[in-house]
Amino acid sequence: MAYEAAVVDPPRRTRGDNGGVLTFLALLLLVNAAFNVVVWPRFYSRVAADPRARDEDGRPTRFLTVHAILIGIALLLALGSALAGGAVLIGWR
Repeated sequence: MAYEAAVVDPPRRTRGDNGGVLTFLALLLLVNAAFNVVVWPRFYSRVAADPRARDEDGRPTRFLTVHAILIGIALLLALGSALAGGAVLIGWR
């Protein structure tokens, strides 16, 4: 009688079995969004108060314009991070 060793396949992960990785990533996105919402508006107030932000006539300079655009983009990315993180946490697919 020949003895055959039983070969056991390791358990396969299904699509819904993520081991908490999605939850971790969703929380990371939410922390990222919160950080951006706290930091960038404060930075804008410092940029706006900088002497390089306005010319002699009080008009905004490129310094202010470029920083305002960059801060706006950062806040839009924060909104996207918050929406994506929230969608994952509530299970929206």
